[in-house]
Amino acid sequence: ILNSTLIIIASFVPLFFLSGIEGRLLKPLGIAFIIALAASTLVALTLTPVLCSFLLAGNKSKEDTADKEPFSARWLKTKYSSALDKVLGHPKACLYSVEALGLLAIILFFTLGRGFLPNFNEGSFTINVSAMPGISLEQSDSIGKVAERLILTVPEVKNVARKTGRAELDEHALGVNTSEMEVPYVLDKGRSKSDVARELREKLSAIPGVNVEIGQPISHRIDAMLSGSQSQVAVKIFGDDLDRLYAIGQQISSEMKEVRGLEDINVEQQISRPQLEIVPRRQLLARYGITLPEFAQYVRMAVGGDVVSQVYVGNKPYDLTVKVADSHRDTRKAIEDLMIESSEGMIPLSYVADVKVGSGPNTINRENVNRVLTVSANVDGRDLKSTVDELKKHVAEHISLPEGYYVVYGGQFENEAAATRMLLITSVLAIILIFFLIYTEFRSVKQSLVILVNMPLAAIGGILILRLTSGEINIPAIIGFISLMGISVRNGMLLMTCYNNLEARGVSLDERVRYGSTDRLLPIVMTALTSALALIPIAVRGGEPGNELQSPMAIVILGGLISSTLLNIFIVPVLYKKITQPSNPA
Repeated sequence: ILNSTLIIIASFVPLFFLSGIEGRLLKPLGIAFIIALAASTLVALTLTPVLCSFLLAGNKSKEDTADKEPFSARWLKTKYSSALDKVLGHPKACLYSVEALGLLAIILFFTLGRGFLPNFNEGSFTINVSAMPGISLEQSDSIGKVAERLILTVPEVKNVARKTGRAELDEHALGVNTSEMEVPYVLDKGRSKSDVARELREKLSAIPGVNVEIGQPISHRIDAMLSGSQSQVAVKIFGDDLDRLYAIGQQISSEMKEVRGLEDINVEQQISRPQLEIVPRRQLLARYGITLPEFAQYVRMAVGGDVVSQVYVGNKPYDLTVKVADSHRDTRKAIEDLMIESSEGMIPLSYVADVKVGSGPNTINRENVNRVLTVSANVDGRDLKSTVDELKKHVAEHISLPEGYYVVYGGQFENEAAATRMLLITSVLAIILIFFLIYTEFRSVKQSLVILVNMPLAAIGGILILRLTSGEINIPAIIGFISLMGISVRNGMLLMTCYNNLEARGVSLDERVRYGSTDRLLPIVMTALTSALALIPIAVRGGEPGNELQSPMAIVILGGLISSTLLNIFIVPVLYKKITQPSNPA
């Protein structure tokens, strides 16, 4: 009991090496499982024996106990005993069949899609509608109202709440050209969430000159934390010239439209806006005795305003800002005529600076000091990894980047790849630890390896059930496979312990394989059945809010329990007999 508990705990160790958002979401599950397992082990080793001494009946013969077995148990043992005799009579055919099944599972594994986290069902869409930067708040509000009316024509949508623009100090600052809408919905018309999202995209595409992104409240925030973009896929273009970055972004956007499954394609909006440049003339500044800090302070104060104090109106403080009146700085000529103090008295600003009217970008974004422009998109109706792989291929084949420019692909798939690598490495270490724990119990390398055979047997069922359900392997599903490592070896340990006990009593090899397997059948079936019954509600209700993370894990464990239990009761007896019987003389 203690060793099997430690083995299951060891199988959950890789989960604690996850970092980032996936670690924060899944580590509490591992902690709760281990604490519950430790508590149940303590009960099994202390309270259960005491209760048995009080509640179980007195001495009874084995015949009396057998007579009291339910009909279903006797029928199951009879059928199993008959099937086991046939399997033991044709061991090679049995092993070859399992090998073929394992090969099929491996082939199916490589046909599975890859994703980071399962799609959440949050019951609400977050829709961003972005117009060109520089439009007025009134124009943006008008576009937002049009979008609201279109959204409300979708039958599943109940209401719309809109924010147009966000303050500069907000954690998610947005310009007045962007409206963010929360759109609660109820799927009571027989359609899926994807169907509703497609209709919303189709309706909103009728608004000219806007970019539309459809996500969900939590999913949006997760994407923003992973890549800085509120989409599942972010293609970041790095370089020096903003105009060239935008041109490359438009090319990548065109290639994205050729990739099936990519939706809400959005190039970071980049336009030239008019700006006023006040360029100091250094020689003239020196001639008039004005230092550069003095010049910068004057321009900042005259044009932008300088906070010099605070005044209180009632109990509220307000900044007291000193600046030139608007009427004296509303044109280029007015700014040139502003008077600045020099060593020769007050002189016009045009004496020591050039005032130019030009244009510049509305935003300049940087990452790791380099200028960057982001092209983002969401994935719909397809797995994340294959979509990004196809996009990379399109970009590599059709877009030639200038020297000094490069592309980085970010988003959920990047975290999926990193988390998968970490889980694979730690899983190997967990398997080694599990092997040593089994070896300390049986002191036999051969018997330990036979018990470990349950791991691939369990993986067969996990892969098959994933192929029949979501068709995608993600981080929770991988955690399910890791959990199976510990859970699946338990049945093998039950059989091997029984075989060794019978061997110590002098029972022949054939008899201990047949009797031991039949004797342990009910405990194996009961442990698998109780686990499966607990997992079924989570597995079948995976689409409900709150169940999305646990459902892929429950589905994998459920499928693994089925295959491991069915194959374990036949494969372990065959392998045990094979490694135990004496070799035939040459």
